[in-house]
Amino acid sequence: MEYVYGAMLLHSAGQKISEESLKKVMTAAGVKADDAKVKSVVASLEGVNIDEAIKTAVPVAAAAAPAAAPAAGAKKEEKKASEEDEKKKEEEAASGLASLFG
Repeated sequence: MEYVYGAMLLHSAGQKISEESLKKVMTAAGVKADDAKVKSVVASLEGVNIDEAIKTAVPVAAAAAPAAAPAAGAKKEEKKASEEDEKKKEEEAASGLASLFG
């Protein structure tokens, strides 16, 4: 996971995400960079619009957060529908994050 964080740090700093730059970030963080993992992350992010991926993942993740307690007198059917919606949103968030890696 630290490799993805390193790539996000490079992106937010406006730097190109390359094997060399990601290795430098990992080394600076005190992590012994694994060449295979570095190559995998860089290859997975190739052609991915990171800004767009973040925009689609963040709102869905926030919506999937636990909801406040329902108001008194709420119907059980509404609660069941709400739980199904939350599961669907979680699945959508997971698929959005998965696109970062392949």
